[in-house]
Amino acid sequence: MSKSIGRQLVDLIPPATLAAVVAFWYFAPAAWVANPWSLLVLSSTVTAFVLGLELVFERHPTWRMNRQEFATDLFYFVLYNTLIPQIAALLTEPPLHALKESWGIATPWIAASPFVVQVAIVMFVWEIGQYWMHRLMHNWEPFWLTHAPHHHVTQLNAMKGAVGNPIELLLISIGVVALLDVAPAAYLAAFSALSTISVFNHANVRSDPPLFYAFFFTTIRHHSFHHSVGYENTRCNYGNSLILLDRIFGTYKEGEGIEVGQDDRRRLSIREQWLFPFRPMIDWALGKKGETSAAGN
Repeated sequence: MSKSIGRQLVDLIPPATLAAVVAFWYFAPAAWVANPWSLLVLSSTVTAFVLGLELVFERHPTWRMNRQEFATDLFYFVLYNTLIPQIAALLTEPPLHALKESWGIATPWIAASPFVVQVAIVMFVWEIGQYWMHRLMHNWEPFWLTHAPHHHVTQLNAMKGAVGNPIELLLISIGVVALLDVAPAAYLAAFSALSTISVFNHANVRSDPPLFYAFFFTTIRHHSFHHSVGYENTRCNYGNSLILLDRIFGTYKEGEGIEVGQDDRRRLSIREQWLFPFRPMIDWALGKKGETSAAGN
């Protein structure tokens, strides 16, 4: 049975928003491109727009936002879009710029390419690193401990992509795109596009984009399956924004998750999320302390 025209229009909202975000930076005045607040303002606007869509086109009632979830998500949204990128830039950009200069790395052909091509290259280079980092986090225990708090969320919403342990948030904010020569507007457009895709693939919105979008970009169907209950179910669909990489590297799985979360599906507090990677050491210390007390008696 074919979809109604209204449903088809709703399904086109993610690709239309993505196109609008890229167009924004293409036509943006130089002063906006140079303003350090522009990226945050645009990201906030897109996120607020998608949060509004959740109220109108709810996908699953069990994912419905409440005040506690909103407060936690807002905290992480601010952290992930302000402090985390600043720390990541301080740690990575100086050595990458030094490496670029000392090795004579230059990609003038990228800067000379059409705007959309520059955006696509930055997105692809960034997502290659994100894909393998994400895959590492699901296949090596020390990295999984940093990433697991993100999988302990029990519902998906537009801001959930920013929820996680600070160590993980820092790790996924590290990339090598500083080695590329691209127009500043194209660089900003690429990150706005990646952010927009991520917002939609965590959102509680009843929108299933057509194949021309879903073949390349991660959707809520792909990513909700990645968040579905059970650790083994999470070991697929690693592409945060480019599901194409999962298709290429053989980690793509079709499906959709409705019940999401890990272990007993208990919602973790912010404190528990931040301490989660250190739980084995804390448990060990508490166990040793208990043994010592017993021995003393």
